[in-house]
Amino acid sequence: MPRNSMRFQRNIGARGRWFRGIGALVLFTGGVFLLCVHPGVSVLFFLGGAFLLFEALRGWCALRACGIRTRF
Repeated sequence: MPRNSMRFQRNIGARGRWFRGIGALVLFTGGVFLLCVHPGVSVLFFLGGAFLLFEALRGWCALRACGIRTRF
């Protein structure tokens, strides 16, 4: 694989990274609160939070990579 691959190239700025980071925090918190009541839904919240955290840390948005215009 070439060293300067286009995979996961940054496509969001600092504002979008903060937005996704806060979204990850909200999903993780919701997952903790739902853990005892709905464990299956809690797992989905944790997975969504992990993906948003990945996007925030990497500076990459999956929707933008697919060509969909996002606000942040």
